[in-house]
Amino acid sequence: MTDAKHESKAGPSGTASDAIHDDPGAAATRVKSPFEPEFTSALCEIFERLITFNQVLGLKVDELQHEIVRAHIRMRPDLVGHYAHNRLHGGVISATLDAMGGLAVMAATGARHLDEAPQQRLQRFAKLGTIDLRVDYLRPAIGAVFRCEAEVMRLGSRVANTRMAFTDEQGRLLATGAAAYIVS
Repeated sequence: MTDAKHESKAGPSGTASDAIHDDPGAAATRVKSPFEPEFTSALCEIFERLITFNQVLGLKVDELQHEIVRAHIRMRPDLVGHYAHNRLHGGVISATLDAMGGLAVMAATGARHLDEAPQQRLQRFAKLGTIDLRVDYLRPAIGAVFRCEAEVMRLGSRVANTRMAFTDEQGRLLATGAAAYIVS
């Protein structure tokens, strides 16, 4: 159901890692999304720029679907948790999982109310907040780029439940998360 004009384009070698762009503008063309460009751009603007802590993390949205979202972060010296091993800090991982669970709830809420105008749907996120978060760290996070995926398991009228995965460039699972969010 994804419209081709909303999908991101692969890079010169045609691989997914080539398709990662950190350009803050033009989210509607760089993010794979079934949503209209206005909603996609605005949601990415909220997530990547207006939620300032996500800027600190360097979170960049790659894909928005109705119940699944994907993003990435790049390793930087200020995200190191263990200086001797150049390991990503566990707090960065948990914050990324939490943020991505929230983004999945935003996308699912937007999909549930497709009959509303994009700006009206965006107003529904005003009360979104984390109720509970569980993180399991499975392997040390060492690498240049990390990916995170979040899926909505249940979207109720008051509470949403998600599960998240944090992986390295090779797709190895580094951490998992589960969370509950207040939606109204």
